[in-house]
Amino acid sequence: MNMTDPIADMLTRIRNASMARHQTVLIPSSQVKVEIARILKDEGYIGEYDMPPDMEGRMFRVWLKYDNDKKPVLSGLKRVSKPGLRVYTKRKDIPMVLNGLGVTIMSTPQGVMTGRDAFGKNLGGEVVAYVW
Repeated sequence: MNMTDPIADMLTRIRNASMARHQTVLIPSSQVKVEIARILKDEGYIGEYDMPPDMEGRMFRVWLKYDNDKKPVLSGLKRVSKPGLRVYTKRKDIPMVLNGLGVTIMSTPQGVMTGRDAFGKNLGGEVVAYVW
């Protein structure tokens, strides 16, 4: 399979698994994707993420999170910057997702972080995805 956008693949895997009410989803591992998983966990959209010992370095596992009615906590994921069309933003133009209810995931010179953190650190960067 020719993977032109591994981050879009990761977001799609998480979206599909949560729609199908799966408990976990396996994602091919990369530094950036693990950082995105860390942000999703810190922001409360996923339960946990870990590396299954038998797949060390190749895949990581994301534990999905549901509310009491078995509805996914994560209601939406949108890839913004794509390989064919990169989207960059200055600090003052960092987009708000659902008036601040969602999270903008950004890749900045200081690493992958939320739009809120980038704004606080006075950084612009590439707008990777929106999560809500």
